[in-house]
Parts: sequence; structure tokens; C-alpha cells
Amino acid sequence: MSAALQVTAFGLALLSTLFLLLATCTDCWMVNADDSLEVSHKCRGLWRECVTNMQDGVRTCDQYDSILADHPVKIVVTRTLMITADLLAGLALATLVLGLDCITFLNEDPCVKLKMCYGAGVILGAGSILGLIGSVWYAVDVYLERAMLVSHNIFLGVHYDFGWSCWLGMAGSTGCCVASVLLTCCLY
Repeated sequence: MSAALQVTAFGLALLSTLFLLLATCTDCWMVNADDSLEVSHKCRGLWRECVTNMQDGVRTCDQYDSILADHPVKIVVTRTLMITADLLAGLALATLVLGLDCITFLNEDPCVKLKMCYGAGVILGAGSILGLIGSVWYAVDVYLERAMLVSHNIFLGVHYDFGWSCWLGMAGSTGCCVASVLLTCCLY
């Protein structure tokens, strides 16, 4: 039972870590679409902003000036939290691989392997909290930006939505949290 639970937690942690990495690297955190004319579709990410022309499908991307330049707070905070979550999830994954019962590393002392699995669960939990805070921070800021335009009666035909990268970050963080719970609470 313990080995099956470890392998399940490892598979979930691996998939969730990949989701977090993809969310950090991709460029569609906020979708800004022109509803009235269906002319263009703009995705704003942590690293660049891309516009897709809906008529011919041509996509152009603008890189942000510099990583050290002044950026909005939501981008800086989300970058920091997501990169930290990626690093913690990667560290937890490496620790979990060494702590699995099916790996012949430190096989003579099963207590150490169990402690490594617990440690991986704690690190994965910390990474999941940071990733969830970063994803939700960005989503709330997108919602507030949209609500501000509506409250000031500024409607230019622009529609703000959460992009698939934001949802991917939330899913990866939730998966890491579930894997953390499996490793810390259910592993005997």
C-alpha cells in the first residue's frame, strides 16, 4: 500500500510540476479580446505580450523591455512566486525520487527513506502554496482591472478573461497540494 501511494503521489507531483513550469513559461495569463469586431486576440503573460490577428491567424509577440525594468506589481510578484514554486516543486520531486521504496538508494534504512518522503511532501506543500498565491494574485488583479473599467463606465469593446496559463498555474498548484497531503498525511 505504501509503495502504491508513493508512486501515485510521485506521478501527481510530476504532472503538477510540469503544469507549474508550463504556466510560468507560457504567455497567456490574461486574455484581452475585442468582442465587437473579432479582429484580434491579445494574450498577456509574465514575460511577453502576444497579439493574434483573427482574420489571417498571424501572431506577433512583444518581449518586455528588460527583466530589471519597471513592471506592474502583479507581474513582478507573480514571476517571483511562480519561479520559487517551480524551484521548490523540482527540489521536492528530486527528494521524492530518492525516497521512493522502489529506488535502491539508502535501502538499508527505511526510516530515512520515509523521512525523505515526508520532507518532499512538506517542500511540495510550500511550493503549492506559493504557486497558488501567485496564480490567484494575478487572477484577482485581472478581475479588479476589469471591474474598474466597468465601474467607471469605460467599455471599449474589450473583454478581459483569465488565460489558460493562469488556469494551468492553479491546476498545478492544486495538484502539488494534493500530492503533498498524500505524502505527509497518508504515508505510514
